Amino acid sequence: MNENILGIIAGVLTSVSMIPQLIKVIREKNVEDISLLMLLVLISGLSLWVWYGFEKGELPIILSNAFAVLVNISLLICYIIYNKRE
Repeated sequence: MNENILGIIAGVLTSVSMIPQLIKVIREKNVEDISLLMLLVLISGLSLWVWYGFEKGELPIILSNAFAVLVNISLLICYIIYNKRE
């Protein structure tokens, strides 16, 4: 398999992996089973991947991880909003 295709597939799957969780949280307005520490570590790691992508000039790394950062920041915002309601 072409390594570019492999990288694109990996980036897409990684980027969209938290979307089902985000949708579930938005629908149910329940973040009881979400770990704040996990979210913070994940956002930090993804942000470092974005930085790495910029350092290497790799647009696929930048785009896929930047999208994942946005999804997880959205989940973090939901965590803050819905956790205070309880």
